[in-house]
Amino acid sequence: MAQDSKRPLKIIAGADSFGCTLKDALVSHLKSLNIEVEDIGTGKYYSVGEEIGRRVSSSDSTTTETRGLVACGTGVGVSIFANKFPGVYASTCVTSDDALNTRSINNCNVLAVSGMSTSPETGIKILETWLQTPFKSPCPASGNNPWPSEIESFLDESVTEMSKIGSDQIKKDESETCAICCLAKNREFSPVEIMPGGSMKIVRESPTSAIVRFKAGSVEPAHHHTFGHDLVVMKGSKRVWNLTKKENYDLGVGDFLFTPAGDVHRVKYFEDTEFFIKWDGHWDIFLDEDLDAAKAAIEKD
Repeated sequence: MAQDSKRPLKIIAGADSFGCTLKDALVSHLKSLNIEVEDIGTGKYYSVGEEIGRRVSSSDSTTTETRGLVACGTGVGVSIFANKFPGVYASTCVTSDDALNTRSINNCNVLAVSGMSTSPETGIKILETWLQTPFKSPCPASGNNPWPSEIESFLDESVTEMSKIGSDQIKKDESETCAICCLAKNREFSPVEIMPGGSMKIVRESPTSAIVRFKAGSVEPAHHHTFGHDLVVMKGSKRVWNLTKKENYDLGVGDFLFTPAGDVHRVKYFEDTEFFIKWDGHWDIFLDEDLDAAKAAIEKD
């Protein structure tokens, strides 16, 4: 039996209720060929396609060549869901020529078959063709002749490009899943005039909630508010000096701080920083020193 490499071959198989009889026949045939099979059984066509697609996509190809075998009523639904994962090339095959073409042209690694229109005998022929056909081999689409060198080069590049599709969706920026970050997305921020480098967006009035940003190196001169406030750092880092209590706090992502009403405090931002803040009443601010005095005090600290 021809294979693309000398790596051991493993097949992960599954089906829905319309494809389980055909799947069982093909699994039995694979075992008779001494090919390792993991049969995940019968489920909804979308869950079966998704599970096998995920496993083939995440398999370690350095030691074992892992492929998938999926079956549903038409063979189409399971292939659609398997193809949601990068590096998965699932094709529905109803003839041996389909299997030849998709292995040769697409390097198909998940075979999808139709339990409603394919007999076990025909399914076995399709399966054997799919197993025995190497990538870029002569097939009906090439007139059963070897591919010209320029077509082989095109096929190599196409598979490389296909493997990149969807890969950027696997690792999402964590901010996309943070409810507070999503709240800030696409909002316009207004400069805090008396605090150079700062901007904010008020998202609720009295009690006031806001998202605040400060650029790296910015300093908030000593000031106080009529109301106490809570804050949570979402990005960056900062130091807060509570001059009233003669304490200071270094805050990073996820850190929380409550400052009571009237407490005088000064802030230095070590990097671009963003935080969520909530006052117990209306937002206000009263300066207790100017910016130059604040910078001089921080340098001495």
